[in-house]
Amino acid sequence: MSKDKVIVIAGPTAVGKSEVGMELSKYFQGEVISGDSMQIYKGLDIGTAKVTKEERNNIPHHFVDELTPAENYSAADFKQAAEKKIRDINQHGKIPFIVGGTGFYIRSVTRGLEFQDTPSDESFRREMEHYAEEKGAAALHEKLKNVDQESARVIHPNNIKKVIRALEIQHLTGQKKQSFTEQEDKESPYDLVMIGLTMEREKLYARINQRVDNMVAEGIIEEARWLFDHFSPESQAAQAIGYKEFFPYFRGEYSMETAVFHLKKNSRHYAKRQLTWFRNKEDVEWFDMTNANVDEKIQKMIRFIEGNYYISSNSNK
Repeated sequence: MSKDKVIVIAGPTAVGKSEVGMELSKYFQGEVISGDSMQIYKGLDIGTAKVTKEERNNIPHHFVDELTPAENYSAADFKQAAEKKIRDINQHGKIPFIVGGTGFYIRSVTRGLEFQDTPSDESFRREMEHYAEEKGAAALHEKLKNVDQESARVIHPNNIKKVIRALEIQHLTGQKKQSFTEQEDKESPYDLVMIGLTMEREKLYARINQRVDNMVAEGIIEEARWLFDHFSPESQAAQAIGYKEFFPYFRGEYSMETAVFHLKKNSRHYAKRQLTWFRNKEDVEWFDMTNANVDEKIQKMIRFIEGNYYISSNSNK
């Protein structure tokens, strides 16, 4: 039985994924699945760099503007919905393009990662949060190491949220958190092509800084203010880079200029983490966009896809 086709367009923020994804989808008569963990939220348009509604009307986009910022959206949610959407798009003779930079969400699909469905215990979680505040992240991580060495090995001590979740699973089930590293070498359930966009660091960082300036001019502060005024600061949407940096400004803790400085810095650091993720964990065909004529690069990507799938644009029409 043949596998469903999937093409992934990945890379760091501000490198040009959306433009490339739309052009390739247009050429191959495809549809876009957003591989961004925040574009799912209504009202968060500027900070998540969503394509325009007009562009979405021309090329179908999925998992954009489907939830309110009060709702949670996990990698497991993305995987479940994406699997169905990929199947539907393939059955209609088209190709799904997963476009985005949220590495773990994308990997949950491309490697068919299995998620544990365990209940939660709010009181235990609060207890662990209090423990971390009192004793520090290192002490909390040591607590995890005592009950689940494998999870402690792969979860960074500073990632308190994940440390607490691993402890919570052990507390509720008596079992260790399933390690996704054990699934790293699984064969993809899809006929998969992964394209990565990269760029020299100086130019990428300059693009990120300029993008932030453009976002400020377009009204990102008003978006962040709406999120701050109407939703919990603990909500998943409120943790997004592009919004959380303005919350201290709204509380009068520092200036707008300082908020913009932190947003640029956090965005640059995030881009670095994105590149590290895709380089270390995925089999990606990289295309350097530093001094690129974008149209020429897209033609090279088209030839690369055709060489892998033995298809042309006409085969899907």
